[in-house]
Amino acid sequence: MKKFQSIFWHRRDLRIEDNIGLFEASKNSKKLIGVYVLDPNLLDLKRTTSEAKNWFLGESLLELQKNWELRGSCLLILNGDPIKLIPKLAELIKAEYIYWNENIEPYETNRDKQVAEKLTKDKRKVYTFLDQLIVNPYNIKTNNDEPYKVYGPFYRKWINIIKSTNVSDNNLIKIPKIAEKIIGFNDRELSSIKNSNLNYCLTRKSESIYDLLYSNRFKNTNLCPCTPGESESLKQLNFFIHSGIINSYNQARDIPSLEKTSNLSAALSLGTISCRAVWNGAQVSKNMTTDDYKRNSIDTWIKELAWREFYQNALINFPELEKGPYRKKWLDFSWQNRADWLNAWENGLTGIPIVDAAMRQLKGSGWMHNRCRMIVASFLVKDLLIDWRLGELFFMKNLVDGDLASNNGGWQWSASSGMDPKPMRIFNPFRQASKFDEDGNYIRKWIPELSHISTPNLLSGELISAERNGYPKPIINHKNQTSIFKELYSNIK
Repeated sequence: MKKFQSIFWHRRDLRIEDNIGLFEASKNSKKLIGVYVLDPNLLDLKRTTSEAKNWFLGESLLELQKNWELRGSCLLILNGDPIKLIPKLAELIKAEYIYWNENIEPYETNRDKQVAEKLTKDKRKVYTFLDQLIVNPYNIKTNNDEPYKVYGPFYRKWINIIKSTNVSDNNLIKIPKIAEKIIGFNDRELSSIKNSNLNYCLTRKSESIYDLLYSNRFKNTNLCPCTPGESESLKQLNFFIHSGIINSYNQARDIPSLEKTSNLSAALSLGTISCRAVWNGAQVSKNMTTDDYKRNSIDTWIKELAWREFYQNALINFPELEKGPYRKKWLDFSWQNRADWLNAWENGLTGIPIVDAAMRQLKGSGWMHNRCRMIVASFLVKDLLIDWRLGELFFMKNLVDGDLASNNGGWQWSASSGMDPKPMRIFNPFRQASKFDEDGNYIRKWIPELSHISTPNLLSGELISAERNGYPKPIINHKNQTSIFKELYSNIK
């Protein structure tokens, strides 16, 4: 096969290794450079991202640039609209082939279609690949050739496909390896970029990336459990596997005071690690034990990977989920949407200790334990009677691992507006605290003004005024509010 001059466009795959599109590009290209576009539509702090996520992105890009240089080529960083910049870059360096891995969010799929059309019109070849999902979403259908709308049947089909196709011994997925060296474009060939109006950078001291980081107010990186970069993501996976944390995941995952989760959510969202790598890590763990409890825990973690793919499949097949509920009757729900209650929830000042601890963790660290995500989401919707979409937006504006599909899916599950076949769930925050923070350690960590309170009172929220140290009284009564919610819910059936 004749090889051509090519570009690989990074997006949600900020890594060199185990990158399907990059593997194909490096295998079939005479000369190859990488590019990442800082797309303002995906960097909007008011609706699509957070400062914590921008920190993770910027640091990961710095490492990715270094890794490209170590391979003998370079990664360009461009600011602006990819629809204009990718074709312009291809024209300037006379690239004949452009490669990228497919994304699934509605904005991205529409954008990518326009980029591909412009490149094709310019007589350039475009090659795209599925990289961020283990199972091709177009292969996972019901017997009636319809998309799955319920997680259970989806999971069974998903795992059967993985185990029956494209795997080697011990259910390990084969990982593509790119060459140690990539032939890049020389300075003369890149001079056309230097003389153009593209905002480019070729070295580690990338103005575009440093502008992103230095203008970022997120400074509590030591509190954030998600660590940026390809090398750190692999270290986190290896620690999760080889420390044995995965072997107790079944129960320990629900205790927010314990560090017993993988902390790989941001890495999977921005692609500093691949979904195949985490699947293989789980299989390695299973192969190291015959203990049923440990194997069940590993299977529970695998099911979390399936939840991620279920929500991405849902967004692919039902892109309207981005804007509204799956269950259309929720369009008629009478939300109260009190601004003072929303503000109290956002700032961890509701007077409900487990809720406030979780919200303070989010604002302080850019991350929140998954059990707590469910607690605060249920509280916002079913206690405060506030539209779940306001909570979804707040999460996206604060989470380091903000991901449209997973965030939307989780909020719709909590709000009872999604695909859950048992939609009417209401979390009692006091029971949740007693069950999953029985010693009060999580609450005390994030609400230090209550550290002196006895555990029973801390979990029940029954605090006398003299003990509060400025901590607010509860803004609502859980029993009363959920009764109102049930009545409003019955009116939309």
